Amino acid sequence: MTEPNKPALRAADKIRETARELFYREGIRAVGVDEIVAKAGATKPSLYRAYKSKDELAAAVLREGADTFWGRFEAAVDAHPGDPRAQVLAFLEGLAERAAQPEYRGCPLSNAAVEYPEVGHPARLTAQDFKTKVRGRLRGMAAEMGADDPHGLADALMLVIEGAYLSSQLFDEDRPTAEAPRAAARLIEAYTR
Repeated sequence: MTEPNKPALRAADKIRETARELFYREGIRAVGVDEIVAKAGATKPSLYRAYKSKDELAAAVLREGADTFWGRFEAAVDAHPGDPRAQVLAFLEGLAERAAQPEYRGCPLSNAAVEYPEVGHPARLTAQDFKTKVRGRLRGMAAEMGADDPHGLADALMLVIEGAYLSSQLFDEDRPTAEAPRAAARLIEAYTR
């Protein structure tokens, strides 16, 4: 039953939402089209009308994941106008909090890049495009911070972020992701002396 004044989801939206949950929890390759449509209460023709293939569905879900990332990132930026150091650290503090949750499985785009090593695969291309944009944004922020090597600082911050995504999946308790903001602060100090 839908909530009052809230329209029912279209089949394509149900399929995408179901796929997003399943892909994140189990991995894209581990989830079949039959499982997606069954759990969405839809049909295969509905899926293939909305998406040419499972790969295209995966790319759409990953683009949604990128939008979620940018929403969180921009919230950290907006909370600290004109202070790129505080912006990056605020984002990492939020990441450390999310990564402490038991159901957290890292970044869906990083996960997809690992699952799809094939050059040119739609999921991999979506992940690579997204990560390239993140890296570019960090480079701009590192330059604003006055880093003596903005590219080096941006890449070091990128490694902290990606390390947080991965390590959150390796440790059930006492996850090292809690150190991400402090590690980033020290890196920023080292590059901006």
